[in-house]
Amino acid sequence: MSEPEKPDPDLRTRLVDVGVDLLARQGAGALTLREIARRAGVSHGAPRRHFPTHLELLSAIAQRGFARLGARVSANVGDGSADPRTRLGELARAYLEFASDEPGMYDLMFRHDLLESGHLRLRDTSLPLFAVLVDLVGLARPGCDARTVAGALWANLHGVAQLWRWGSLQLATGATDFAPLLRTVLDAHLGPEPGR
Repeated sequence: MSEPEKPDPDLRTRLVDVGVDLLARQGAGALTLREIARRAGVSHGAPRRHFPTHLELLSAIAQRGFARLGARVSANVGDGSADPRTRLGELARAYLEFASDEPGMYDLMFRHDLLESGHLRLRDTSLPLFAVLVDLVGLARPGCDARTVAGALWANLHGVAQLWRWGSLQLATGATDFAPLLRTVLDAHLGPEPGR
């Protein structure tokens, strides 16, 4: 009697890599198990050894996106020597640039209704980024309900990211850069910047 075939851990990584590449090239609609398997050079059933459901594979791909966004945020926010408002501005800029640079991944990452957030611990990847935002809001605006203000700020940034990507904000405001919009968003949630 032969032993059952064990899942190949390299195949798991390759499937996610292929999914990330396919997402960047063709968007979330192209992310079928069959197409990812074909591009990975395996049978259409092979991905199920690592990802029993399509949603689990999508979640693993989204996890990669949260890691990328987290790296950008860490690089932009820096060592913490700048004041909290400046760091919030850098975090927000990193978020908007990520949405612009990786639109397919950005769209997938925030579709928690489609992703299996609990099973693959996707929330363990996404919620720490929100915690950074909450902490910075609390430092920039002491005494506020930092979680609620951070939620409203995030929603506002998400709206700017989507409307900018669609060209709506450029059309409506005549803006060629989202920097003035970003300053206005920060002022709306944190109060006017001192000295301006």
